[in-house]
Amino acid sequence: MPHESRLSFSEAEILSNHPVKERLVVKGVKCHGGFDADGKYVSPRTLWRVPAIKAWQEQHIATSGMPLVEIPADTVSPRVPNVAQAKYLLRMGVREPMVRSLTEIAIIEGFGAQIRDLPVPPLKSFIKEDTGGTALAHLTAGLFEAHARDEAGWTEEGGHRQMWEAARDAALSNPEVSPEIFAAIIARRTGEPPAMFPELGAPVERLLRFMVNVLAIEVFAAATFQWAEEILSDPEVSDAPKQAADLVRFIRSDEAPHVEYLRTALSEISARTLLTEDGKEIPGKRAVDALIERSLRAMLRQRIVDQPVMVREMIRTTAKVPDIEDLFAGFDALATPWTPPTRYADLAPATAGGAQGY
Repeated sequence: MPHESRLSFSEAEILSNHPVKERLVVKGVKCHGGFDADGKYVSPRTLWRVPAIKAWQEQHIATSGMPLVEIPADTVSPRVPNVAQAKYLLRMGVREPMVRSLTEIAIIEGFGAQIRDLPVPPLKSFIKEDTGGTALAHLTAGLFEAHARDEAGWTEEGGHRQMWEAARDAALSNPEVSPEIFAAIIARRTGEPPAMFPELGAPVERLLRFMVNVLAIEVFAAATFQWAEEILSDPEVSDAPKQAADLVRFIRSDEAPHVEYLRTALSEISARTLLTEDGKEIPGKRAVDALIERSLRAMLRQRIVDQPVMVREMIRTTAKVPDIEDLFAGFDALATPWTPPTRYADLAPATAGGAQGY
């Protein structure tokens, strides 16, 4: 059995699976993961990956005296629409916001395949201290590949994209999906932001920025997955409450190692010294903290400024109800009051009470 005292693992070990009695099959597609003899779902590629991450985390804390990197919980704003609002819209026959949300999640999960193509410069070229026996040393030795396979599937095996599509189709009885959703997601993607640490070189900052952004996305996604599970498990608005909610639960289980290995690798960087292209040094913590701050500001701006506007416009253009303003009144009455942390107060739309309802 895997043992947490080990710190070095082969790629084959990182990608290896627990044995299962039965594979997960959705809509005729064999997906990753499966069920043990007791019928309990077993996430893929966790036989050695989970104990490896635990061992690296324990080593980091013991040798550095520093805690693991965290995305502050107070920055995870409520989703729009929230659970009550989404159920309200579905009861009123307004399905497009939910269909679109689930479809976007599935598409974005599919983009996870790109993580395997992320160039990783030689660690010795930009990290002063030794990185042997760390999560950092295993990014290109199984961790990025496992993440990519979890999200997008691998060869004939389906992954999270197929599982989200199946959950959507089961809960909402195969809704019509607009082909422009994919194009809209692509249109929202922007180029690389200005460099914060140009002295590190573009490849190094790109790696750090990518890892920080994916960690933030994964942490925010955890709340989104709970949101989806609560909605899709309600028989009042879901046509397949058990099947759809089970699929979301399985995905939530699969996502846990993604958050943990990224936290671990970024923590290891924070505890080390980064080397600039001209031979100078930068504390890793300074770079990681600054990049996390920028990523969180961008995500919050999208969540609390842009998303509410997009959702209201979608409701206005797709709802077939006698009185749209009456619909909005019911929708707004279910909003979740939320005040951003003080450090992000400039992002919140102004309201009389100082808090914004979402």
